[in-house]
Amino acid sequence: MERPRLILASASPRRLDLLTQIGIAPDAVTPAEVDERPHRRELPAALARRLAEAKARHVASGVPGALVLGADTVVACGRRILPKADDAAAARRHLALLSGRRHRVYGGVAVVDGNGRIHGRLVVTTVAFKRLETAEIDRYLAGGEWRGKAGAYAVQGQAAAFVRAINGSYSNVVGLPLFETAALLKGLGYRPDEGP
Repeated sequence: MERPRLILASASPRRLDLLTQIGIAPDAVTPAEVDERPHRRELPAALARRLAEAKARHVASGVPGALVLGADTVVACGRRILPKADDAAAARRHLALLSGRRHRVYGGVAVVDGNGRIHGRLVVTTVAFKRLETAEIDRYLAGGEWRGKAGAYAVQGQAAAFVRAINGSYSNVVGLPLFETAALLKGLGYRPDEGP
């Protein structure tokens, strides 16, 4: 049986790199334009699920018969969602809030199958930050790595020095829970070792 086409509904180079790491090469990458702002009183887990599904559905409407993979990463301290920081001041507030505390990273993954049905997973990883000194935050902000990152940090970059412990999927914190994504795709008939 022919392997279904796989479309990645994401503009994130990290997600593409992560898929490549496990031998999955999407046939196309089509970023989804969706409003990522949380709804009023929306909890972090619900937001991650909703955005992953919205991205997958948005792109799937233009590629009938393909598997479309959407994903979203939400960083939260308690019930408070820490979105991508717009500027250095917002990034500083995020990092100050995370300093010396545990927070959760919610990874929503959704795949629209060739029949238009949606299949999803939600992965939660707990991350513990050390207490950050002002000078450490200043250096991190000056490097610019925080731009475009949920929670204003990239665990695979310089912020790795802030992380005391991770409980759960590391790749989820980077941007895509690989174990769950691979299992979801396999269950839908996608096997990377078989050609299209």
